Amino acid sequence: MNKNDYTIRLEKTEDYRVVENLVREAFWNVYRPGCSEHYVIHVLRDDPAFMKELDFVMELDGKLIGQNMFMRTVIVADDGRVIPAATMGPIGIIPELKRKGYGKALLDYSLEKAAEMDLGAVLFEGNIDFYGKSGFSYAREFGIRYHDLPEDADDSFFLCKELKPGYLDGVTGVYQTPQGYYVKDEDVEKFDRSFPPKEKLKLPGQIFG
Repeated sequence: MNKNDYTIRLEKTEDYRVVENLVREAFWNVYRPGCSEHYVIHVLRDDPAFMKELDFVMELDGKLIGQNMFMRTVIVADDGRVIPAATMGPIGIIPELKRKGYGKALLDYSLEKAAEMDLGAVLFEGNIDFYGKSGFSYAREFGIRYHDLPEDADDSFFLCKELKPGYLDGVTGVYQTPQGYYVKDEDVEKFDRSFPPKEKLKLPGQIFG
């Protein structure tokens, strides 16, 4: 991968359907049979928490190959404060270009732009082996807990990166996932029928059944 090979820009309205199909291809059968992420991104664009100025696509040779988006959220601190924060995703790269460096390039660019927006911290559900290379740590190291997660449950999926060093100093509390990420299975199914048919497979390593 060469830095001059690709461009990263803001998503345009005319990109929406192509991006939704890209996300569908990127996530199909990864975390569950089929996927819901393409519908999630469709819904999030109309959410008040959606940050249009941090809604990116990646192009290679005139073709869209990846995307990432950010949403505003909050941490409800144990001392009663409400701390502004952000979350991101879905973030995806088309399957044939995964593990070639494009995902990290898109991620790092997105985080750089988010920092320029004066955001203090990004909290996210992801794999530390990948996102740790871009400065993410376990959110528990910052004293931030994932909402509705039992105290003894595995929280290794819940990651955090301070965009302003020290932003979370003295903060402990609970992260709130924006409501737009919660979608109904029947709505996903209805939306998915507007795309070309794909086979849903139950595969090892999927989180949801």
